Amino acid sequence: MDGSLHTVTTMPTARAPGCPFDPPKELIEAREHGPISRFPFPDGHQGWLVTGYDLVRAALADPRFSSRRELMRHHPLADLGDIEVPPAPPGEFLLMDDPQHSRYRKPLVGKFTVRRMRLLTERVEQVTAEHLDAMEKAGTTADLVTAFAKPIPAVIICELLGVPYEDRGSFQENIDKFLGGEVGDEELIAAYTATQQYLAELVAAKRANPTDDVLSDLLDGDLTDEELRGVALILLAAGFDTTANMLALGTFALLRNPAQLEALRADPALADGAVEELLRYLSVAKSFMRTALEDVELGGQTIKAGTTVILSYATANRDPERFADPQVLDLGRRDGGHLAFGHGIHQCLGQQLARVELRVALPALLNRFPTLRLAVPADEIALRPETADIYGVKSLPVAWDA
Repeated sequence: MDGSLHTVTTMPTARAPGCPFDPPKELIEAREHGPISRFPFPDGHQGWLVTGYDLVRAALADPRFSSRRELMRHHPLADLGDIEVPPAPPGEFLLMDDPQHSRYRKPLVGKFTVRRMRLLTERVEQVTAEHLDAMEKAGTTADLVTAFAKPIPAVIICELLGVPYEDRGSFQENIDKFLGGEVGDEELIAAYTATQQYLAELVAAKRANPTDDVLSDLLDGDLTDEELRGVALILLAAGFDTTANMLALGTFALLRNPAQLEALRADPALADGAVEELLRYLSVAKSFMRTALEDVELGGQTIKAGTTVILSYATANRDPERFADPQVLDLGRRDGGHLAFGHGIHQCLGQQLARVELRVALPALLNRFPTLRLAVPADEIALRPETADIYGVKSLPVAWDA
């Protein structure tokens, strides 16, 4: 190894005061030293932290870097000891490589195309209007997370998967627990187990009485009930949690950048670009890990077989070698190509659905409430911890004039 190479000794978990949208400053500083740094994991494993755009993208596209869960034996925040990490449960394809990954993903690709998701636009508009109506009727204040950001994607993903909407409360709560980074292991396992049990019952119900939804469509294939349950879990969690956090955190970011907010309100044609810029700027899916299956050259360094690398989406999307003035939120930005949805075979399956929901819901909110503002000082907004899989706000109190 190059003795002059930068080393990040501990994974940063705190954002700078007053900068809730920027990655932890130590990560930004690591990228300033170069696109790849040494990272000694808490258990002593000598790994790597990749912070530059080009190298993160290259690693995501390289099949020699594995997503298999059983190879993720090292945690960036804790020493796991000699614990044996089992393979991903059947159907949970995000934590698998090909050919297993493609076996689960391929039947889903046609159900999440750009065209199909755009056909959902009218339904997303209806759901958004219903929740804005409810906010308006309830008064002049709301917690935007519970009144707007969570229920809109929850309705849509429930309808797509055929989940009874009246069941949304329990699964939302459980998904928050196992993705939110704030509960202990025992509570996390209980939430995951409860979600698995619910999905097992849902799959059985679809077998008995198929309906017009994605989960029922998958019954025609060769997936077992256990596999269907795993696929449903991935779709439910990803289709709900990421978009919910983007809606709330995106609104927070716009309220803190009033000139950008007014530009979007004044010109609805900015919506597509605004969504892409918010996705880049916020990068709510902050990082993912990969393990080298063989020796791989990356950024002039040899990543030895069996070595774990952390790929920082948050810093890749703020890389000044890829984006001009990357720390600035600029809804008119033209240098696109962010990695907020990843890249390669694991690129987010539901990205087009998320785009439709964001393009519809954010402008609708701003137009319905022209005087929308934070109801508490910005530094009092409760944020998810860096230990959460998906970054965001826990609550977002807002107010508007009657």
